Amino acid sequence: MRTKTVFAMTVGLFLTQWLLMSAVEADNWGHWRGPSGNGNAENAHPPVEWSSTTNVKWKIETPGRGSSSPVIWENQVFVTTAIPTGRGDSQLPELDFQVLSYDRGTGKLLWQQSAVIATPHQGTHSTNGFASASPCTDGQHIYASFGSRGVYCYTLAGALVWKRSDFGQMDTRNSFGEGSSPTLEGDKLLVPWDHEGPSALYALDKLTGKTIWKTDRDEPTCWATPLVVNSDSGKQVVMNGQTCARAYDLTTGKELWRCAGQTERPCASPVAADGLVFVGSGHRGSFLGAFRLTGTGDIRGTDKVVWTIDRDTPDIGSPLLSSGRIYFHKGKTGQLSCVDAATGKPYYMASRIPRLDSIYASPIAAGGYVFLTARNGTTVVIKDANDLEIVATNSVDETVDATPAPVDNQLFIRGEQHLFCIEASTKK
Repeated sequence: MRTKTVFAMTVGLFLTQWLLMSAVEADNWGHWRGPSGNGNAENAHPPVEWSSTTNVKWKIETPGRGSSSPVIWENQVFVTTAIPTGRGDSQLPELDFQVLSYDRGTGKLLWQQSAVIATPHQGTHSTNGFASASPCTDGQHIYASFGSRGVYCYTLAGALVWKRSDFGQMDTRNSFGEGSSPTLEGDKLLVPWDHEGPSALYALDKLTGKTIWKTDRDEPTCWATPLVVNSDSGKQVVMNGQTCARAYDLTTGKELWRCAGQTERPCASPVAADGLVFVGSGHRGSFLGAFRLTGTGDIRGTDKVVWTIDRDTPDIGSPLLSSGRIYFHKGKTGQLSCVDAATGKPYYMASRIPRLDSIYASPIAAGGYVFLTARNGTTVVIKDANDLEIVATNSVDETVDATPAPVDNQLFIRGEQHLFCIEASTKK
């Protein structure tokens, strides 16, 4: 009898450990560019065909307006938004800045927290809302930046842990609005703060919100998001910028290297692999460069710059790095380029994709395919390959500015009015 009891306890312990390990190893999408920061989901296999009604597991109307991308952790989908209160004027309305959590299986609203009610001090671009920065999560907390309205940390159950609203006000170029997303790495939350005033990069303690370090940046407005990469000397924080692309030591915030050549008001975030980081921009000029992480100081004109491209580079949408290839749109258009990441040699350049017009969302990769989403709500799926081959063309029939998020067998699309969970239907 005792032997059976011990055996049952052993089996129970094993199952418990297996379930815990499975939960830890489950695929999540805790950052708007995915776990690698490169825009690819290695183990996801979402459908390649859908419509506003076909292969839609659920569709839920979202309040307010926000072009921030959804992030997913286990059974929760998180988005941010800014909801008009009815006070203020049409140019600068009072807004309720909120973080929302939805049940991944059903789309049911789990919780909705108001971070702050405030009237923006500055307007925004007609195509941009006031909640453009995507949230991020490590599975313990969810972090949301509303720029000049502050940074907020919640538990996954929606309880406020800490907030920071003492950074001051951003003055963005041409009053185009704010939108750089924070990045999590280890014990730090990295908060970019580039604008027409004093710019900086902050590293906050993710558990308390206290500043670990602050590095001043000689940069005007930039909407890019920091990328943390591994190097032989330690982890580096790579940031785009109009003056220079730069890397900082994650531990201290000290600048390690920089390289000029970017274009005006950069938006695209870096990608990285195999000891190289790729940084580019495409407004009033074109530049995409591959940089070795071993450089120090000003590396322009040195062998630390492996290759550069001076045409057809991305503007708002960030490049995608998948299977040794870099995919990027020309400016804000649907014209797509694909180059070899190691050499910069093109497989194809500025190829026109039918039904893709103005592009804000960044391309993503999953299941051997690349998903390209335009503002008109169309997503064109192509093969993740050297040759351009269109597999399917889909639409959710509403504006999409946010980058879709692929997890497991699902694709989450944040539209202007709705949040969609795309999943292959089991109905015959």
